[in-house]
Amino acid sequence: MVEKKFTVLDLLSMELHGHDEIALRCIAGRSGLTRAITIPDINRPGLALSGFFDSFAYQRVQLFGRGEVAYLNKLAGENDLESLQTFFSFQIPCCIFTHDLIPPQPFLKLAEESNCCILVSSLESTELSNRLIRLFTNVFAPRKTMHGVLVEVFGEGILLCGHSGVGKSETALDLVERGHRLVADDIVEIRCVNGNTILGTGANSLISHHMEIRGLGIINVSQLYGVGAIREQKEIQLVVELEEWNSEKVYDRIGTGQRTMDLLGVKVPSIEIPVKPGRNLPIIIEAAAMNERLKKMGYNSARDFNQNVLKWIETGEAQAAYYGQDDKY
Repeated sequence: MVEKKFTVLDLLSMELHGHDEIALRCIAGRSGLTRAITIPDINRPGLALSGFFDSFAYQRVQLFGRGEVAYLNKLAGENDLESLQTFFSFQIPCCIFTHDLIPPQPFLKLAEESNCCILVSSLESTELSNRLIRLFTNVFAPRKTMHGVLVEVFGEGILLCGHSGVGKSETALDLVERGHRLVADDIVEIRCVNGNTILGTGANSLISHHMEIRGLGIINVSQLYGVGAIREQKEIQLVVELEEWNSEKVYDRIGTGQRTMDLLGVKVPSIEIPVKPGRNLPIIIEAAAMNERLKKMGYNSARDFNQNVLKWIETGEAQAAYYGQDDKY
């Protein structure tokens, strides 16, 4: 599992776009940009500003909205800085002001003296809170790297696993040729988001959409098949384990049992597909993806087949099929 130190400078330097953009700029306390953010949450410091510091969550990023700024202006006007001095005596990661609000000069002076970075965003408080929590959830998510290929087939994120040389990349290339999308080849970085969702992406964004095909070499999937053949990340919803066909091994032929693989504490459905000449792996994987979608919609083919067989046996038609009239007497 990867340990990651995340600093205020990392937060300020992140290139985010669209609904993820937080639009931060630093206005004071630049010497505190190297402070680490260790807790993926935020705190509204209203009680602390009023002088109540019991259970003060100082380890979190402190978020100031219109109400907090109005109170800061009141304290500055009355020259009552005692609570602010106590506030900055804690090792606070940073303070973020919303609505493009600028704190009063005494606050900025104390921030500079205590090496606490002051950031400003044009977003409103609620929206910035949601975006920060979403960002922190992603940054601090447990993660690790795996050897495999991640593809999207009919909207399902499928992680192809198996020993080197079993045919993962060739199978993925065939799936891309059939109109599906590649997420990452060879090294896949997975992370657990919200405790129950496993997201996969390329461990290196510069080479994640390149594939190594034995006998052919390195190919760039986005250049060969267009940007529609790739995507940056995808939830892993099914693990397909490819292995060389073993004639002495008994493989599942009905599918009533549900196999899972543990990925960062989350049980992800998995299937085992034996590989041998003549088997069309892309079609099998497409069928597995559609079957997994059916299961999520409440229909289980194997369970339905089993129930129909039991009903057929109960009706007595099974006996008539296997025993003649003479066998009944």
